[in-house]
Formats: sequence, C-alpha cells, structure tokens
Amino acid sequence: MRISLPVAVVLLTGCATTSVPDPVQAALAKAGLPAESLGFVLQPLDGSRPALSQRADAAMAPASTMKLVTATVAMDKLGINHRGRTELLAGSVPVGGTIDGPLILRGGADPDLDWPALWWLLRQLRESGVREIRGGLVIDRTLFKPTRFDVGLPPFDDAPEFDYNVIPDALHLNGSLLDFELQATATGVTARALPALPGLSVDASSMTLSARPCKDWDEDWKPALVQPASEGWALKLQGAFPAGCHQRAPLQIVDRQWLATRAVRQLWAELGGSVGPGDAEAAAPAGAVVLATHRGRPLAEVLRGVMKRSDNAATRLIYLQLGAQAAQPGEPTLAASERVVRDWLAGHGVDTAALVLDNGSGLSRGERVSPALLAGVLRAGQRGAQGPELLGTLPIAGVDGTLSRRLKDGPATARARLKTGTLRDAVGLAGFVPDASGKPWVFVALLNHPEAAAKGRPVLDALVEWVAGQR
Repeated sequence: MRISLPVAVVLLTGCATTSVPDPVQAALAKAGLPAESLGFVLQPLDGSRPALSQRADAAMAPASTMKLVTATVAMDKLGINHRGRTELLAGSVPVGGTIDGPLILRGGADPDLDWPALWWLLRQLRESGVREIRGGLVIDRTLFKPTRFDVGLPPFDDAPEFDYNVIPDALHLNGSLLDFELQATATGVTARALPALPGLSVDASSMTLSARPCKDWDEDWKPALVQPASEGWALKLQGAFPAGCHQRAPLQIVDRQWLATRAVRQLWAELGGSVGPGDAEAAAPAGAVVLATHRGRPLAEVLRGVMKRSDNAATRLIYLQLGAQAAQPGEPTLAASERVVRDWLAGHGVDTAALVLDNGSGLSRGERVSPALLAGVLRAGQRGAQGPELLGTLPIAGVDGTLSRRLKDGPATARARLKTGTLRDAVGLAGFVPDASGKPWVFVALLNHPEAAAKGRPVLDALVEWVAGQR
C-alpha cells in the first residue's frame, strides 16, 4: 500500500462523528459485548472526510498496539540505523596472550546477541592471540539503571518462564532464554537443555502424558522447580505433555547471570582458552580496553520482526534504549524513557491526557492510551521521514505476522497493515486500511472487556472490513 502525505490534517476534535457501522453492531451483538466496550477512530489519512469515532478520548488498555508508540518514537529519536552492541573488554591490553585480570562482557542492548554471536565474539578474542584469562568473568549491564529490572518484580502472569514474559537487561544474551527439548516416550517425558551446560541437570520424570494435540503442549505446563546444586542448578519439570509429541521450547528458567558466565566459560574452553576463578556483575573500569565487538542489526530491520511477531522483550529493550540515550545523571532509565516519549508526543501535537506508560510493549495491566492518541501517533509517524519504514513493520492482513490467520478472505486481505494487540481483557488493531478506492485510512480500534480475548476479535475484524469496503 502506497501512502502519500496529506495536504491538510483534519483534527479529530470538533469534526468527528459517532456511529457504529451496522456490521460491527451485528458482530457486537453476536459476541454478547456492549457497544461501550469498543473505542475507535477511523478517518482517511488525507482528512477528506470527518473522522468516525467512538470513545476517542477514553483511556483504554492498548495491549500490544502500544508497540506503535515505542516503534514510532524510537525510529525518530534513535534513528533507523541505530544499533545495539556487545563488547569484550579488559582492564589493560593483553600481554603475551594473557589478560591479567577479568574478561568483561559489556551489554549494549544488542537484540541479536545469541549463542552464535557470543561464539564469534570469543573467537575474535582467541584469534587475536589471547588464551589465558586470569581474573574470571565480569558481566557489565550498567547501560540501564537499575541493571536488573526483573529482580523483585512480581510476574505478569503464572507463566514467567515463557519468552513473552522476559524482562530484558542491557546484555539480553540469547533473550535470557535456554532451549529445552521435550520428548514424549511410551511411559513419560524426557528433557534436555540445548546447549548442554556443565552444572545444569534437567529432570522431567514427574511430567505425565496428556491427550492434548502437540500444538497445545504448553496448556498443562506448570512452573519448574529450581534448586541450587553443586556448581549449578537442578531443574525439575512439572505438569503434563502431549503423548507422541516432540517440542523445542525457549524458556526463562535458569538464572541469567549464571547462564551468561557458564556459557562464556564453556565456549572459551572449547576454543582452547582458560579462565580463572571469580565471576561477578559490575561496571567496566574507566579506561578499559575494547578487545572485540558485536553489532546488532539496524533498528529498522529489528523493528520489522518485533512488530510482525509482537515481540514483547525486544520492544522493552528498545523502549529502554530511548531512556539510556537521554537519561540525565542519576535518572532511572524507565523514567527517562517515559520523558522522551511524552516530549515527542507533545512536540507532535498529540494529547497525552489518557497516556499511562509502563514498559512500552503493552504487556501490562496498567498501560493506557486513547484511540485518538494512537491515531495521532500514526499520523505523525506517516508525516515523518520514517513513514515508509513504519509502514513496512506492520503485519499484513491475511498474509504475515500476527495477522497471518485473520482477515484472509475479504476486501482488506493483503492490503490492510495493522498492529494487533491481545491481553485477557483487551484486544486492539491499529494501523492503515485502504478503502475500496485505494485511499488509506487511519484505523484505531480498541476493545476492553473481561471477555475481550475470547470474543472481541471478530468485532475488530468487522470494522476493518467495513472500512476496506468504503468508497
């Protein structure tokens, strides 16, 4: 869909009309949802028609449509070529293949620091001639303040080990996840960690077999029991697993500091190096020497995957980068991130009266926006230099991302580009929908209700199809 800049922007205030289209009324009635659970703003991007709206200024839970705010501000403030980076450092230049002190692994909000990237970092160091590290390992997460937002924070729900619940830090090694391979046998379940790490044992003997389909393997999952063991951890997996099923699941079970240091030690040993005792989490000393660097992909490339998949952890990482770049001395990173977002919105004339920020991803019970605010963000984003980049990040109706199985057979199919949002009591769609003549509309629809996730999506889809059919 090609979007041209509007000749004039028609403000929502004073020109909007309120009317729920008949197909949407029918979808609400069929779902048994009240009309007041739905808030929306719909208007051609060129302002050629008055906005159609309902509850436009209401503070509503956005779910993952909140990612539009973070992505749009980040593209403008950080720039589409912004890259996170990871560095290996030492307190002084190595001499004779030896680091006389610790090796420092410094996190720089690199979204692509997976196991192969860590191996390549260490390989660079090894091929520079370094073999011996006398002082152990130091992990530097000080880009963000505090360094560990996850410590002491109550879990969002009863599945904190799954990837959508990861709270990132500046290192974010492999997304703080470790793969677990689960295999149903004739009598039970076996499991192993990938990669296998010395000191980590995995026991699935308590798991039982269920009759669920393999795709629903996590429905009967129960949090693992994690106990300290000699040199590491003992994990006891619990719950039920489908008979005849085989899955590989990335899970956040193992302490991330232990995971990082153990992975570095194992890879370094495999490369023929040695590491002395004593691992810690601390800041790199002033004057530390950079020995090897890994750079993540440019922000525009990262955001395409983030928005298509609705990646919570990566969005939170980007939101924190906004604060890290702008933080004043002593200012907490989250506070700085919120300041940057609010200043950007104010600078673009977007009313923030309904805005409540938490982590920038929408995975929050507290975050709030209004439909009018999201519509303002979409307009500002398309007017900006990064408008095409923003459009390219959005899922395409019936084609890819979180819309690959929705809106597959109708006037919006392969044409509408919309960010989805789903929580238990909130669903949303926001983006751009071309009408029957090809004219793009700003589209924002949020539905808040205790049964939103179970019943609300057909209502939003009906609204999309209605806009797509307009002339």
